[in-house]
Amino acid sequence: MDPAILEERVESVAEQSLDPDLPLVEASAAGDMAAFEELVRRYDRRLLRIAQQITQNSEDAQDVVQETFLKAFQKMHQFQGKSKFSTWLIRITLNQALMKMRKTRSSRELSLEHNDDDGECVPMDVTDWSPDPEQLYSRAELQRILREALENLVPPLRITFVLRDIEGLSIHEAAAVLNLNPGAVKARLYRARLRLREELSRHFRQPQDIAMGL
Repeated sequence: MDPAILEERVESVAEQSLDPDLPLVEASAAGDMAAFEELVRRYDRRLLRIAQQITQNSEDAQDVVQETFLKAFQKMHQFQGKSKFSTWLIRITLNQALMKMRKTRSSRELSLEHNDDDGECVPMDVTDWSPDPEQLYSRAELQRILREALENLVPPLRITFVLRDIEGLSIHEAAAVLNLNPGAVKARLYRARLRLREELSRHFRQPQDIAMGL
């Protein structure tokens, strides 16, 4: 068996191991508010970061998180444990964020079911995107430029990048959240990184490159 395929299968099995949130989920489903408050405490900051990256608006992100936990509490009894609770919760967050975006702006390609290539792609190294950006901009300026570049990505690519490269989900975890196979996630991630690299390259071109029309 191909070592890469074997590694992916081992990773997938490991990620399907016992979910540490299950006792709290079961207690919450039975009406234990203290258990639900603990789940909120565990995930509110993470979900807020994800919502902020998707909506690019702090007020919208806060609304998304509140709506996510409200919906999660209302539908807790429907959680069947086929995926980790955190996967289920992030999926709700993404859906709520997309709904919020539909209400606040006209945008194309908002569906998580966006068709994508299913090929295996080798991702680029994020650290090689720009030539010594620390020497060109302050950290705050670099963050601003990255936020603008992310905002220009279509939602399916932005979501994949946020889950994998910002939140650190594995390929299999991201695939579970997005209801895609790992190959499709890798393809989206490759496209997102490539487009971000192109966007950032325009900001970090040297003056002599601009003068030469490069």
